[in-house]
Amino acid sequence: MIRYIYIVFIFLIFGFSATEAKAEGYEIKLTIKNLAGKNIILGHHFADKLFVDDTLKMDNSGNGLLKGNTKFPEGLYFFMTPSHAMFDFFMTSNQRISIETDSLNLFDNLKFKNSPENSAAQVYLKFIVTMQKESSALKESLKTLTDSSEIRKADSRLREISTAGESRADQLIGSQKNNFVGHFIRALQEVKIPEPPKDSGGRIIDSTFQYRYYRSHFFDHMSLEDARFLRTPVYDEKIKEYLDKVVPKIPDTISYECDKLLAVAEKDPDIFRYMLITLFNKYATSTIMGFDAVYVHIAEKWYIPKASFSDTTFIRQTRENIDVMKPLLLGQPATDLRMLNLPEEHFMLAKTDTVVQKDPHAGTFINLLQVKANYTILAFWECDCGHCKKSIPELYQVYQRLKPKGVEVFAVHMLGGVEGKQKWISFVNEHQLYDWLNVWNPYDFTYKKVYDIRTTPVYFILDKDKKIIAKKLEPKQMEDFLNTRIARDEKNSQLKK
Repeated sequence: MIRYIYIVFIFLIFGFSATEAKAEGYEIKLTIKNLAGKNIILGHHFADKLFVDDTLKMDNSGNGLLKGNTKFPEGLYFFMTPSHAMFDFFMTSNQRISIETDSLNLFDNLKFKNSPENSAAQVYLKFIVTMQKESSALKESLKTLTDSSEIRKADSRLREISTAGESRADQLIGSQKNNFVGHFIRALQEVKIPEPPKDSGGRIIDSTFQYRYYRSHFFDHMSLEDARFLRTPVYDEKIKEYLDKVVPKIPDTISYECDKLLAVAEKDPDIFRYMLITLFNKYATSTIMGFDAVYVHIAEKWYIPKASFSDTTFIRQTRENIDVMKPLLLGQPATDLRMLNLPEEHFMLAKTDTVVQKDPHAGTFINLLQVKANYTILAFWECDCGHCKKSIPELYQVYQRLKPKGVEVFAVHMLGGVEGKQKWISFVNEHQLYDWLNVWNPYDFTYKKVYDIRTTPVYFILDKDKKIIAKKLEPKQMEDFLNTRIARDEKNSQLKK
């Protein structure tokens, strides 16, 4: 099921506050050989995107000047040529600088004047690029080397390169610790994880020590309260890496971690806006089962009451959206449905009897919550739906294998009226979908809103108490999920004996 959720438009992120302004102003002189008379773009990084700040017209000698009375916010900026070639530089507190390069090779020919921090960063980056090239070549050679001494030699050199890179980084961080360059390079360094504690026999005492250490120290090298990192890719990368690769994929745990991040971000309006919009959008669009609970949590606790930058219409729409979603979260009891159930005999008789086929009132009423089964698959579908034509017969095959294990299917056909019934009759007979619960309501479709059905098919898995335990799964995934649950149930039952 592809769900529509209101998303915060990305441009809302960039309305930063006036607190960034500094009185000293800026003066950036740029010289690029072989680009006389061209327009050069000045812009900055923000998360994984680039944004334009100004355009510079180069004179006939390839020189240009940008001047202003209000400083740029600090961060990682770039100049881009008409051919889209670009180079990055750090916009620090010192914004009266000169930059010179050559269009034939922007990076290798890059020089800075009156910007020792950028000069130091450039020397470091050139060193790293050189070391990376050598490292890549050595790693490639190791794929084919067979001589043990040559392999040891290559491995030894790789360790030397790694050590040299760490040493250069430490030197740069130390020399630039009072400006943003030092903070930025430090943020790129991995957290060093200590060895786990061991007993007197050398056995590891705590197998989770290193993971817990890494998780608790993940942001040691980058302050989440430093708004300068917003204008780099690093802040966004670190946040998403932490949530995607470090935090367990458990909705309650993720919600807890989001609360911690938002609580820190709340101290600065720009960071808070970025953090709230990023997390809100991330989980609003997640296709991972159960993560909609994180979206609901963020919306209720943070976005609706605290997103002062958002308009009232969007807030209202978000609140309405949450009201629909909350009853459908994992662990919630399924809302009862009262439907007409058509038995196998009716479908078979309707093959040739057009009167029976067109009768919209045939069948007996059945309630979803009255279905006796260890697990119930609640399926909403339409025989006109292209995906349903493939998925529903697949689900029926899955049902045949799961039925002996106490699984039932409550298959709600959603096309109403006489024409809808005729199509339904034809599809059920064609695929012989007889022995599950074929149900419908020919004229009342309020269940679509209750179960937030915008596309079909839509599947929910309910336990014996009719609580929602899974959704957004395809038939084969449902089979795997239920077989795992059933095996667990059987194991628990054996333990109780």
